[in-house]
Amino acid sequence: MKKLIAFSITCILSFQFVLSQEIPSKDWQIKTALMAVPQDYKDGAKVYGYNSAGEFTTLKEGNNDYIALASDPKRDRFSTAAYHKELESFMARGRELRKQGKDGKEIFDIREEEVKSGKLKMPDKATLCVFTGTVNEETKEIENPYVRYVFYIPFATGESTGLPTTPTPPGHAWLMNPGTHRAHIMITPPKD
Repeated sequence: MKKLIAFSITCILSFQFVLSQEIPSKDWQIKTALMAVPQDYKDGAKVYGYNSAGEFTTLKEGNNDYIALASDPKRDRFSTAAYHKELESFMARGRELRKQGKDGKEIFDIREEEVKSGKLKMPDKATLCVFTGTVNEETKEIENPYVRYVFYIPFATGESTGLPTTPTPPGHAWLMNPGTHRAHIMITPPKD
């Protein structure tokens, strides 16, 4: 029995050690999360990321209008995001539903209902920036950086904005999810 307990403890500690090796340092997460934040807001942005156990947590408190998200270490691709603080209730609700095991469609439908009923606050306009790239495994620097922009305008339509509602060539704006709580203008700059 003692051998089984010792073996179990060794396995748990080994698993925790391996997991902690996959979580980037707090400083690296903050540095790379801030790459998604517009220059005017970098210094005072709040940053969420992951602790050594892989749990979502606040890495840096903020004092301005922006919140940045570090790249999720469980995902293969590097991607950070930053959004206006008015979107926090909306984003937090999505994280909560995802943690409950809900899929993308379920999250969309639940938030749609909650925004329409007034239970979930959604600002009449807000910005999200998504920053992607490739992590150089040796230097840990981000290569091939790319930013795309999302401007939320809940319940906007093609008719109310004059924008197309189907994807357009890079650099052109279009309205995604028209007529819903998640209607947003997408701007995807051309890649070099």
